[in-house]
Amino acid sequence: MSVWHHLFLSKHFRNQLIMKLDKKFEALKADNAPGQEVRKDLADINTIMTGEMLDGIPVDFSHGDVDAFPPTPDSDNVWKKGFDKGGQQAYTEYRGALEIRNSLAEYLAEFTGKPILADNELIITPGTQGALFLALGTTVTNGTKVAVVEPDYFANRKLVTFFGGEIIPIQLNYLGNTSENGLDLISLEKAFKEDTEVFVLSNPNNPTGYVYSESEITKISALAAAHDVTIIVDQLYSRMLYSEEVYTHLCSCNILPENLLTIMGPSKTESLSGFRLGVAFGTSELIDRMERLQAIVSLRAAGYNQAVLNTWLREPSGWMEDRIRQHELIRNELLKVFRTAHIETATPKAGSYLFPKLPPLKVDIHTFVHLLRYQAKVTVTPGTEFAPECNDSIRLNFSQDFEAAISAAKRIVKMVEIYRK
Repeated sequence: MSVWHHLFLSKHFRNQLIMKLDKKFEALKADNAPGQEVRKDLADINTIMTGEMLDGIPVDFSHGDVDAFPPTPDSDNVWKKGFDKGGQQAYTEYRGALEIRNSLAEYLAEFTGKPILADNELIITPGTQGALFLALGTTVTNGTKVAVVEPDYFANRKLVTFFGGEIIPIQLNYLGNTSENGLDLISLEKAFKEDTEVFVLSNPNNPTGYVYSESEITKISALAAAHDVTIIVDQLYSRMLYSEEVYTHLCSCNILPENLLTIMGPSKTESLSGFRLGVAFGTSELIDRMERLQAIVSLRAAGYNQAVLNTWLREPSGWMEDRIRQHELIRNELLKVFRTAHIETATPKAGSYLFPKLPPLKVDIHTFVHLLRYQAKVTVTPGTEFAPECNDSIRLNFSQDFEAAISAAKRIVKMVEIYRK
């Protein structure tokens, strides 16, 4: 074989590898992730802009405002105590400091109704996003069939694709009457019978704020147990429940799958996102794998920051109730703004997300999102991040200053009228 033939084959295989890697990383697009909107090129947006610029305070609905809703009291001082511990706190076990895990296991067991062994059933991670990465990295490989709710948290789909899994979509109805809403359990059971190995979901649902009923959670758990399906459930917003909403922790069901991971953390409801702290607990074998993966990805959740978990689940009396009350007031007013404008919007039962469905527009959803930021000073997340078919929806994190949020919502309504077909 000639030298030139060798070079040709080498270049050919290299190009194939590059194409495979490009496709793999294409799934991880972060253009619409919180904080990334500042990198979008809006230079040509004025060529399609209609109408005047809308005045108002800029509002970024892609994430919560930790100035409007500051972190839990004393979190800064508790962090300082962790810092003052020095090396003992800086270089913890990969799964987190045992002293902190012991405390977390006790409080999480009380919260969920499920006993947790701190030594081998719990890991502290760099944010709940880190926990999700480790959980899917632990359970998904090339060809793994993974049931994914649509719509649901955007990272679920992206990570399943990145790890080589096959997405099996399961529809969630959230816009109908209360009796009509819920997960398509018939499709879920069919998927489980057809060799689906993993089911990942958020409860409360991100982006809709839907809370699964006790009967749904019980059925999901029983189906997973019967068909040997691993469940990964993200319960990030399970503390922020509105109007005495009833919540069922999947890990507290009587019939449980052999492999179950629950993900929680203080980043959203408690405004501690800047500390990048998450917690996963469940089947010890899965926790062990997650630790081994974390050991080469990030080593551990930032050592000093772990101390801040000592403020979680033990806030001052009335603090959480007041935070929920404030968010419920914002939610109710935003619903009024959108529904008055005949923009279909489900009532979130928990969390701080609103997912309005927009009427037909003269521009596609991504262009409209760009126009919102440029023309109305409002940043939102396009619905396509949460399911391909949600190309007529936008997500708002309404953990914002009350007046600023309502004003921004009114500007969204005005923009809808400007660009309505």
